[in-house]
This record gives sequence, C-alpha cells and structure tokens, in this order.
Amino acid sequence: MADSWTSSAGGVDLHLDLPAGRGRRAALEGALRQAIRDGRLTPGQRLPSSRSLAAQLGLARGTVVEVYAQLAAEGYLRARPGAATEVASGPHSQVRLPAEATFPRIAADFRLGRPDLSMFPRAEWLRALRRALQGTPHSDLGPSDPRGSARARAVLADYLGRVRGVLTTAEHIVICSGFTQGLRLVCDALVAGGAESIALENPCLPDHRATAIASGLSVLPLRVDSDGARPEDFASSAAAAVLTPAHQAPLGATLQADRRAEFVRIAATRGAYLIEDDYDGEFRYDRHPVGALQGLAPDHVVYVGSASKSLAPGLRLGWIAAPAGLLDAVIEAKRRADRGTDVLAQLAFAELVESGGLDRHIRRMRRRYRDRRDALVATLSHSAPAIRIKGVAAGLHAVISLPEDLSETDLVTAARARDIALTGLAPFWHGTRPRATGIIVGYGTPFQHEYAAALDRLGQFMRQVRN
Repeated sequence: MADSWTSSAGGVDLHLDLPAGRGRRAALEGALRQAIRDGRLTPGQRLPSSRSLAAQLGLARGTVVEVYAQLAAEGYLRARPGAATEVASGPHSQVRLPAEATFPRIAADFRLGRPDLSMFPRAEWLRALRRALQGTPHSDLGPSDPRGSARARAVLADYLGRVRGVLTTAEHIVICSGFTQGLRLVCDALVAGGAESIALENPCLPDHRATAIASGLSVLPLRVDSDGARPEDFASSAAAAVLTPAHQAPLGATLQADRRAEFVRIAATRGAYLIEDDYDGEFRYDRHPVGALQGLAPDHVVYVGSASKSLAPGLRLGWIAAPAGLLDAVIEAKRRADRGTDVLAQLAFAELVESGGLDRHIRRMRRRYRDRRDALVATLSHSAPAIRIKGVAAGLHAVISLPEDLSETDLVTAARARDIALTGLAPFWHGTRPRATGIIVGYGTPFQHEYAAALDRLGQFMRQVRN
C-alpha cells in the first residue's frame, strides 16, 4: 500500500507515491527515483528547494538534503551551489516524445495541409492576447454562450463579409475548434433532423469521410473534374454535400460559376444543404480570390472556415455560419460536445482582426506562398519537364500528375528514403470509379529559411526519377 503525496512547494507541482512500511527517507528517495525513470520528471526540470519540499511533506530538511545528495551521486539529479536542483540528463531519464518526433528526420517536408509555422505572427498575436486579457471582464471567463464570445462573433461576421463575401450575422455564427469539429457539429445536426447520407467530393480528405461516418451518415461520392464537383451526382438521397468550391481539396480546381448555381438550385429545390469548406480561400495568386459560395444562398449553405491555414492549426479555432434552419441544432451539438471554445483565443483573434494584423499577415503570406509556388513550377519544369501541375494557382499545395510509367506508391516511398515527405492521391479517393494517380506537394509546409534547400532536394530527386 502506498501513500500518495502531492507537493506544490517552491511553485512546482510534484506528485509522489511514497510506499508504506518504509522509512520516510527511503520512501522519498524511491519515489523521486521512480518518477525520473518513468519520465514524469524530465531532464532539466527544477525541483523544489529542500526547505520547501520538507515543509510540504512534513519531513526534516536534513532528510530531503540527504535524498537530493544521494540521487545526485547516482546521476539522477544535478546540484550546483547557488542554483536549484535539477533532473540530470542520462540513461536514467526516459523522456516521452510525441510519436512524430521519433520518426527519421525529414530534410524536405512537403506534407499536405500545413502553413509555414515559422511565419506565425508571434509578436502581433502576443499584443492581441495582452489586449484581450486586459479588456475582458471577469464574467466573460465563466460559462458562456456555446456559440462563443459575442464580440468575437460580431468581428467574424464583419470580417467574413468583407473578405469572403459571406452574408451572415453574429447570431448565426458558432465558433468551434477547427474545421473537423465544425463538420462534426453540422453532421450531428443533420442526423438529429433525420438525415441518413451526405455527399462528399471524390477525391476528398479522408478525415472528412471519417467524420461524417462517425456521425452515422453514409457517404456518397461526387465526381470531380477540371471544373470542380459535378452537381448531377448530388443524389436525391443526400441531405447535404460537402464542397471545397474555392480550391478543390486536393485536386485544386475552382468550382465553375454554372456548377455553383446548379448546386444552389438543387439544394434549394430539395431543401438540402451545401457545406462549404473554405479552407484556404484567402490565398489566390493569379487573380482576386473567388467569393464564398455561401453568398449565393445563405439559407442553404453552411459556411465553415478556420484559422488553420491563415495562422496555425494548433490554435484550433474555426467558425460556422449556419442557416436559420440548422442553427439551433448546431448550437446544441456544440453545447453537448464541449460547451464552448477557448474564449481568450477567440478574443485575441478578434483583436488581431480589428487591429489590421490579420490582414497584414495574410497579405504577407500570400506573396510568400505565391513565390513558393512559382519556384516549385520552375523547379519541376527544369528537372522533370514531362510532369504537369494540376489546378489553379492558389492555396498551399499543388498536385503533380504522373506519367503512366511512374508509380505513385513507388515514388512516395523512394522520396521518403531520401528524407523527402510527399503525399500520394490514393488515400483521398472513395467509391468505385477509376482513380487518377498523382503526388501532392505541400509547398506551404517548409519553414521559410529551409524552403530553397528543400525545393532543390525535391528537384534533384525528380531529375533522378525521370532519368
């Protein structure tokens, strides 16, 4: 039987299991040793002072001093005169790293779906967060409307109308934790209304299919060609269709005007909904960005966006502009899911928008990503002239069409052996129709200072493949 002790001495929270039946010194020594072996105390972590820990645990200070000295002699701790006692690096420490950190090094990271995280506007975000903290009433930090902060929703409604042509109000916006949660909330709302199936573009992101299925919906495929999704595949049994009209994910087409109008007509006629995934609509390089589909039919289009591409996916900040017919069900789904999204993140985002910081950041990143795409096109044109890039000049990724003599799987595997991370199209397809092969290059992913070297590495690899 063990006694469980939790110390917060010296500002450090420290949970220790002190085995019963042993002397207090031996129990403390064994508990600290085990915590270091388990990785709960990591290299460089500072321990409470001997005086603080002794007072917290009801021990003589000399006992704690002796324990620290013994563990330092064994190499578990590092003690220096005038400095705090720390956990030492060495074979005793088993640091638990995230799974991705254990992968072999990626020298050229072109994985899909990531912005350049090194360009996150830290200073402007910090200023926005500080203003939010200083100006937020105490009451706003408590339980609140599951839709999110009223101020943040009002700012979002104005911002989306200004930059994406979305027709909505603060009352119709629900702030969520990124697009994936937003889609799940809408799917749950559809199921609550009796829906049984939903149409998704083919190809589409695998997570979108998994999310719809997890809500209990069956998934029907919408064919995609160079003009975007095909409205004739919007089967009468589907309660909704998920579309990426500005920049089809992953093939890169823009949904043409006649098809946008036809999808809207079908939805209005049948009382169905269109779910618009506007994941990178701000980033168009050959002309002004196409406005949101939602602006054509606010009563039948559910607009879902996020800060994942414009700022960083780690913020987990997204938003839904819901039609009146779905709003209450979406709000209830959000309330049941988690009661609300981080209010300080919402308010910091609102501050960033109102200060003009978000507009400045997006303009800056639009130029950088345009330059990156141009450099990618030039590199591939030089190293593999037979290979063509699909889709419009937009977003953070490009799709490379492969000649028949190149295997998608073999190319991705060969690239990985050379420390280059690419994504194949295969996982994005569903349904039974013939599937084109291709490689997705996420040119937004490498850090700014690494991009030139990563692109050169990719060019050399493609040259070797073609030769």
